Amino acid sequence: MSLEELIAQADERGLAASGLACSDRCVSLLVDDDELLRPLWAHLVDGSDWSGSLEKVRAVLGAVEPAAGENEAAWVARGMLLSAPDGRDREALREWAEACSAASLRVHRLLGPAGAEGVDEELPLVAAELGRQTVVLQLLAEHGPQGLRRALDVSGEGRRVLRAVVSRRARAQG
Repeated sequence: MSLEELIAQADERGLAASGLACSDRCVSLLVDDDELLRPLWAHLVDGSDWSGSLEKVRAVLGAVEPAAGENEAAWVARGMLLSAPDGRDREALREWAEACSAASLRVHRLLGPAGAEGVDEELPLVAAELGRQTVVLQLLAEHGPQGLRRALDVSGEGRRVLRAVVSRRARAQG
């Protein structure tokens, strides 16, 4: 099943997890705190309202707004979390999950090798991100709330990969 089909069929929890996982993989471009989004994941587990925790995340991100000269990937990552819906409206979550999917793929495309050409599936960093997005949605579709732990693990793995890519680029540039 394609990523688009998985998003279309996901329930509210799956959509929220999809958007959050994409954001979680990219948030390290803004902050070094791997625990920043943990409260949001916890709200997905117990089904509680995440608006208070989301407001705290937004406050942290507002304090570290990328400067005008910062790279585009950081701006895209920041936008994912700032655009998260406060509630659990399925349509709002679907739009957010779709936007986060596209934004995360854009971040991975921007951080890929300079001058790399080809369709997304041919760019290793982007292909791996597509795979992670698909796995997260499949885990939630197949296991419901019990799939969240594994989805969080998949997201952490992607965050480490992205952090390594950024570190390697920094070494190469400077």
